[in-house]
Amino acid sequence: MHILCLQGSPRKNGNTRDLVSMFSDKARDLGATVETIHAPGLDIKPCKELIVCEKKGFCPIKDEMDQVYAAIKRADLIVLASPVFFYNVTAQLKTLIDRCQVFWGRKYKLGLKEPNAGIRQGFLLSCGGSGGKKLFDGMELTAKIFFDALSVSYQGMLGYRHIESPGDMAAHPGVKEDVAKAVETLCRPVLSRQRVLFVSLKDACRSQMAAAFLRSMDQGLYHVATAGIDPAPEIFAPGIDVMAEKQLDIKFLAPSALPLETSSFDRVVWLGKDGDLPASLSSAAIETWDVPALENPSLEQLRQIRDDLQQRVQQVFCNL
Repeated sequence: MHILCLQGSPRKNGNTRDLVSMFSDKARDLGATVETIHAPGLDIKPCKELIVCEKKGFCPIKDEMDQVYAAIKRADLIVLASPVFFYNVTAQLKTLIDRCQVFWGRKYKLGLKEPNAGIRQGFLLSCGGSGGKKLFDGMELTAKIFFDALSVSYQGMLGYRHIESPGDMAAHPGVKEDVAKAVETLCRPVLSRQRVLFVSLKDACRSQMAAAFLRSMDQGLYHVATAGIDPAPEIFAPGIDVMAEKQLDIKFLAPSALPLETSSFDRVVWLGKDGDLPASLSSAAIETWDVPALENPSLEQLRQIRDDLQQRVQQVFCNL
């Protein structure tokens, strides 16, 4: 399970950091991996409402948001964390949220589906100095709309009032118990799923296709990952296009390297020939699917590979 924390406080060592640290430490104790992005440290520009994201499915502003898009796509759980600024998240985190309009455009204007829709979760962490009854209302509404654009199910929040001075969050009575309970509820069911790894040479097309089909058909039974023996720098663009024909969105995904320890996966699927099985996989329990790796395939060849993978995933994993 991979968790992404989007931390919005301009204070790196403030109370929000303490809250995120408690959450992250507990999640790691359970076996999850945690990635934290500090929004105020990013070089990202505000949304300019160019509408390109709604018409063509990408943001034309070139800055560090590209790394955020990739991080969002690989996360099983996304945690928004921010102190309260005028009853909402900080300006730095709101800038990041606004630039995620690209996900809204791909979902609602282009009709594309997130393969993990319905499985991924979102959660909100916050603290503020006021004791106002509606202190978190604006922030929570923003979080719900943000998570909806990402096809992420909002699972609630932990919000703490009267947190003003350094150390207040760490000293708050009951916060550690609150965080432990939330992490258990969010993570334990995901960590208990069967783990499936699709491996190809470059992890740029075939493995991503197979994983997207399984994620879209899955009912919470599997945790799906991909890897490449020699990962490509980015996803094969025509592969994104042919998957879009199935209304499945694999844009912003990034090829991954083969994990050092594949024995942690319940099933490892090699998308290639038996004779081409890499030595790094020889000791693992491997299922081999003879799916050709073609150099510069045509769209028709990609469609054939896509359809073959869809049928095989249905037969092997879904009994369809």
